[in-house]
Amino acid sequence: MRWSAAALLVIAAVVGCSGGGEVPTPAPDTPASVGTFPVPATQTLDPAKAGALQDVLARIVEFPDSPSGSRGATVTVITDHWTWSGAAGTDSRGTPLRPDTSMAVASITKTFLAAEVMLLANAGKLSLDVPLSRYVQHKLTANNATVRQHLSMTSGVPDFQSDDVARVDKAVAAAPGRHWRLAQSLDYYTSAVNVPNSPYSYSNPSYALLGLLIEKVTGQPLATALRRDLALPAGLRHLAFQDAEKPQPPVAGDRNESCGQPDGFLPCRAFASAIAPFGGVAADAPTVARWGYQLYGGRILPPDLVRQMTAGDGEYGLGTMRFTRQFGLGDAYGHGGDLPDHTSLLVVIPEKKLSIALVLADGGRHIGRPMGDLTTAVQPLLR
Repeated sequence: MRWSAAALLVIAAVVGCSGGGEVPTPAPDTPASVGTFPVPATQTLDPAKAGALQDVLARIVEFPDSPSGSRGATVTVITDHWTWSGAAGTDSRGTPLRPDTSMAVASITKTFLAAEVMLLANAGKLSLDVPLSRYVQHKLTANNATVRQHLSMTSGVPDFQSDDVARVDKAVAAAPGRHWRLAQSLDYYTSAVNVPNSPYSYSNPSYALLGLLIEKVTGQPLATALRRDLALPAGLRHLAFQDAEKPQPPVAGDRNESCGQPDGFLPCRAFASAIAPFGGVAADAPTVARWGYQLYGGRILPPDLVRQMTAGDGEYGLGTMRFTRQFGLGDAYGHGGDLPDHTSLLVVIPEKKLSIALVLADGGRHIGRPMGDLTTAVQPLLR
């Protein structure tokens, strides 16, 4: 099947609310108590105990064309007592995957944007409850929705529409190796803006605006601020904030015809930079799982800020997808990501001090089902 850059943007636009087609059940009004997790474990799970986890990967790749299957999968589980990583299958070019294979994790990027904004607010450099227009003057901030409303996707700024992404596709295909300025994709945005504090509606444009906010407040390029304030303190080594950084090898292959020949970015420089503030991160499963453990375990942000990120009365907090006990081990938080060659899901269960990152080498997959299989397999291994 031929995927265009427009299709990529459409899929990136819906991933946070669907996770590959699955809508999370709304979580309770009050989030689970968030304390500080211990240091993430470095001891590897005894291989004799890891068979059930590897079996989940084997089932994913056994029927790659099924809704919850894939040609390839990588996963990492981190607890406060042990860690485990595995891989099975291949990427879209037939190269065997390794646990440290970099893939695009799309909207998991939003957890970084949200965490950075929370840090800046905690430092007194911005306020969550004043209009974003105080910091960023743009046609999409003219309704005076607050920073918090943009974080929670209640700002009244709808997502990109099909005509918008068709024009983005044409521009990307014309110059796939070109760098796009931060939030340049908003130049192609045509929808009318609604009143602030509107009902939740997934919005990539809100996160493009938040990227501009971070650059305005820090005086630094977005990737520089995110690496300094988040990636370095969290110990994230195998991660790239595209297109300021290239994914680190090994890198999974993409087959995107609009992007042309591979250029070291996922899927190519033009598209990676076009979606940079809301979907540009590339990483391996161990890095994503470590990020989830550090973030939602209160090791990067103070626990009270984590509580704000995970609070709410629906499926979305602040840059955070909220799950009920659908994964069987307690209330869970994290984010999903979806591009045509990659589907990803980060799930952190604070009650168990557990973080799991699953990345599939296919897009549009019902990734919640194999994630549920993983939490079922993990449960007997927890102390």
